[in-house]
Amino acid sequence: MLLAKTLLLGSEPAGTLHSLDELFALAHAMEQEAATRYTDLAEEMRRQKKVDLAEVFANLAAAEREHVDSVTRWSQSRRHKAPDPALVRWDVPDTFDAGTAAEIKASRLMTPYRALAMAVRNEERAFAFWAYLSAYSKDAEIKKAAEAMAQEELGHVATLRKERRRAYHREHDEMRAGRQGSAAAGHIDAGELERRLAVLVVELERAHTGAVANRAHELLMETTEMAVEAAGVGRFPSSLAQGDAEHIAEALVDAYLESAENAGEPARLDKLQRLAGRAIARLAWLRSLNVKSS
Repeated sequence: MLLAKTLLLGSEPAGTLHSLDELFALAHAMEQEAATRYTDLAEEMRRQKKVDLAEVFANLAAAEREHVDSVTRWSQSRRHKAPDPALVRWDVPDTFDAGTAAEIKASRLMTPYRALAMAVRNEERAFAFWAYLSAYSKDAEIKKAAEAMAQEELGHVATLRKERRRAYHREHDEMRAGRQGSAAAGHIDAGELERRLAVLVVELERAHTGAVANRAHELLMETTEMAVEAAGVGRFPSSLAQGDAEHIAEALVDAYLESAENAGEPARLDKLQRLAGRAIARLAWLRSLNVKSS
């Protein structure tokens, strides 16, 4: 799972954190960087008279500024002072999808859905970054705070995925009607979809050798476990089981995040968040395979 998080990031973090003050400084810098970039995109969209996209990015910038304020309040609560930028000892992690941002500025075909898809990827990278730091930190206080940051980013992912789904439905009414029609034939839950994904992972393992085959085998064991945990979660059209591995993995991420939003009991919320974290890491690895083969 940590390997998949590294793939999602693109590279391992450039350093380690030695204090909570450093953690708050870095978190503050990361959120501020995202707010600045979204603001820049909003201004560019206004210059191009793309009102709908300008609104999307303005809203994203506003959300990131709220995250900046949240980190500041957390630092003041724990350390009785605001984050100190001077404590950021290494470059802010590149969790922002600069390539897609450049495409947005140049493309005439960009849509709110694609813009929000970029934002989802950004938050997934931020989640992976904090989860990675939490896993490797030897300081219990830093580990706990980094884990809290990872959970916060997971919440951001869930919110943006919901917005992305709304944009998708607005932009693809005909496709949505088609999916609803096919769904009438029957439904399956996340457990059944995990089992279908496991079959596809077996095919991946057989089709590759070396590190890819080894990781596919690990993923098979993990997906089999998740199928048991995910019984009764979500509701999917049965036709989705005929999709490819990445399509199914993406749908499962959405299902776990959406179910977590509506979880009432703490134990169920914890289970769904754990499933979502593992599903995001799995999706990152599957995407990395497609990138390498393209």
